[in-house]
Amino acid sequence: QAQLVESGGGLVQAGGSLRLSCAASKSTFSTSAMAWFRQAAGKEREFVAAVDWSGRSTYYVDSVKGRFTISRDNAKNTVYLQMDSLKPEDTAVYFCAAGPTGITQYSEGYNYWGQGTQVTVSS
Repeated sequence: QAQLVESGGGLVQAGGSLRLSCAASKSTFSTSAMAWFRQAAGKEREFVAAVDWSGRSTYYVDSVKGRFTISRDNAKNTVYLQMDSLKPEDTAVYFCAAGPTGITQYSEGYNYWGQGTQVTVSS
């Protein structure tokens, strides 16, 4: 069964940076759209960013545009989320997801999910 494993979360001060990684267990992910979602305590899961299978097309939620960058390395079956200029409101559990169709902000478009990695930004 396909698996996604996130890493790279942690505690950082506001204005700092983190890079999340998501390693996929199957090479079929090289043809899948990949995305990052996040869920803050007491809130619903929200879309953060997505990248198509080639890495050439990306999409971001407005609140992270200019601060976060999604990328992928299909040779390593890995997708990344570079997070710069972090804010306390970015604090959440970040989830990696993979889907068979094009990039979308809707969670229904992704059929594989990781367990999540905690990101905490202190003020």
